Amino acid sequence: MLRFEIQAACPVTGARAGILRTAHGDVQTPVFMPVGTQATVKGILPRQLLEDLDAQIILANTYHLFLRPGHETVRKLGGLHRFMNWPRAILTDSGGFQVFSLNGLRKIGEDGVLFRSHLNGDAYMFTPESTIDAQLALGSDVMMVLDECLEYPASHEAARVSMERTIRWARAGYAHFLKKTKGDDACFPIVQGSTFGDLRRDCAERLSALDAPGYAIGGLSVGEPRALSLEMAEISASALPREKPRYVMGVGMPDELAQYVARGIDMMDCVLPSRNARNGYLFTSQGRVIIKQAQYKEDARPLDPSCSCYTCRNFSRAYLRHLFLAGEMTFSTLATLHNLRRYLDIMREIRQAIILGQFPELLKAVSLPERDAS
Repeated sequence: MLRFEIQAACPVTGARAGILRTAHGDVQTPVFMPVGTQATVKGILPRQLLEDLDAQIILANTYHLFLRPGHETVRKLGGLHRFMNWPRAILTDSGGFQVFSLNGLRKIGEDGVLFRSHLNGDAYMFTPESTIDAQLALGSDVMMVLDECLEYPASHEAARVSMERTIRWARAGYAHFLKKTKGDDACFPIVQGSTFGDLRRDCAERLSALDAPGYAIGGLSVGEPRALSLEMAEISASALPREKPRYVMGVGMPDELAQYVARGIDMMDCVLPSRNARNGYLFTSQGRVIIKQAQYKEDARPLDPSCSCYTCRNFSRAYLRHLFLAGEMTFSTLATLHNLRRYLDIMREIRQAIILGQFPELLKAVSLPERDAS
């Protein structure tokens, strides 16, 4: 069973540093989880995730793996850890966000969601129970219940109806998990309620009655202003059990990470560092670098002089710009290595600051709007 230990907490903000103990190793929190949607973090090898980045946990997506190659295929091949040769912890989402993003290809009912594959149009049904079964077949360490994620903006009444359905699905899915689990994994309910604080608080309090080992906060980063996202995360986290890990799904930019941690968040994930890397948008300690810009054509400096990643130790901005403009695959690898390293380094700095009692000072220093690097 997953266990969470809080090692230090900031008395000013409520930020926490802890250890999440899983069947595949300990995870130091707060943590950012690289996204490996289809059992791979795009652009880099598992060995690089281990040796170059020291990632302790990654995320995979149930919807995509359900469609291809199929969760039963993964089960027959020894589970997701063996399938992708990843020895450390894996978190899987339920696939709910992807299904609800299908718009005209899905239909919501009380029992679950009927949807059509974006690959070939085949019809499938996700229920609270079936998404748990799929994740059990994948063999992840941390699973998510099926929830309903609304688009932004939504009316209070639509958000209330959706939240009530999410709670019913969470109860059904978590009960099914408890019947099927072998005890070496965990399942998180997900707090919903759109951008309404009263609904978020109500949902968190009612889900807390399940006494799950951890909780997720979903339905953010769907178009709402950043300040509103932070507010909803704070309201949700404050209503959840203090001793349980809290995971905000799908956030955020580098300057936002400490802001979420300051609101009591322990776990985060986002496709931004890897997706932006492939598109030539690089995050550095000095600000963003849009590598295609002409100013970098003869720039012999490393991408980030303060970074010790493989990319920054060995290659110039000029070389990276050349690779990007030439469409070379190597660029995606080098850029993704750097962007993920930047995110993981930020989280390590945040954790250290909490332990040393210096988090308020760090929060003030790092939570500034992103700027262009010089």
